[in-house]
Amino acid sequence: LEARWLRHVSPAFAEDPVRILRVARFSARYAALGFRVAPETLELMRAMVAGGEVDHLTPERVWAETVRALGEVCPKRFIETLRDCDALARIFPELDRLFGVPQPPTHHPEIDTGIHTLMALTQAVRLGADVVTRFAVLVHDFGKGMTPPEEWPRHVGHEDRGADLVRIFCQRLRVPSLHRELGVLTARYHTHCHRALELRPGTLLKILQSLDALRKPQRFAQFLLACEADARGRLGLEQRDYPQAELLRRLHQAVSGIQARPLVEQGLSGLALAEALRRERLAVITKTRRIFNSVIASG
Repeated sequence: LEARWLRHVSPAFAEDPVRILRVARFSARYAALGFRVAPETLELMRAMVAGGEVDHLTPERVWAETVRALGEVCPKRFIETLRDCDALARIFPELDRLFGVPQPPTHHPEIDTGIHTLMALTQAVRLGADVVTRFAVLVHDFGKGMTPPEEWPRHVGHEDRGADLVRIFCQRLRVPSLHRELGVLTARYHTHCHRALELRPGTLLKILQSLDALRKPQRFAQFLLACEADARGRLGLEQRDYPQAELLRRLHQAVSGIQARPLVEQGLSGLALAEALRRERLAVITKTRRIFNSVIASG
C-alpha cells in the first residue's frame, strides 16, 4: 500500500477475466491517490487477453464493471488501463479504434480522437455530470473511428455513423435504455449543439423536437452537459465558455411557455393547430436568440 501499487496476490487472479475489469476500475477509483497497476500484474493481464480470456466475458459482467467505473473519481483511467493491457480492443473495439485517428487541429489541438474522448470524460467529471451523461460523453465520437483514412482529418457524417454504432454497442452490452437513448442522441446531435449560435430558427426548433426536449427536460439538460464536456475536452480550451448550452436552455424555456390551449379555443385543430404552434415557437425562438446574441456581442 505504501508503494501504491495495485497488485494481484496469487496466480488465481488469472482464473477469472472479470478481474481485469476490476483492476481497471480500482485504477480509476484510486488514481487521485497515486495508485498504479504493478508491472507484473499488467503483464499477467496482457497474457490473459492474449489467451482469449476476455472474449468469454458476459455482457452483463462487462457492463456492471463499466458503469461502476464511470462513476469513479477518474474514469478515464479505466479506459487507459484496459488499453495498456490490450483488453480495450477486444472488449470495446468502437472506443479503441478512436486512438490514432486525427482531427482538425483548429478545433482539436489535441489531434487524437481517443485522447479527446478521455479529455471530454474528465471534463464531464469536473462539471458534475452523472453516470448516464458520462456514458454519453464516452460514446459521442464513435463515428470518427469509421472515417476512411483518406478523408482524415475531416469526419463528414460521423454523427449518423456514430449514432448507429452506439446502438450496436448498447445492444451488444445490454446497456439500459436511459444510457442508450442519451448516448445515441449525443452522438447524433452534439455538433448541432456546438453550432447553435449560427443555426436558423427552424433548425433550432427541429433540434428541440428531435431531442424531445419539451417532454424530457432532464434528458435535454444531460445532453447539454455532455456537449459542454465535449467542447471543453480539448487541449488548452478546458476553461472556454460554452454559451451554446445557455442559448438552448433559454430557447427550451421560451418554447415550453407556449401552450396549445389558447389556439384550440380559437377553433384550431389538426394540421392548422400544428402549424400555428410551429409559427409561435419560431417567433419566440427568433426573439430569444436575437436578445441572447445581442448580450453576447456586447460582452
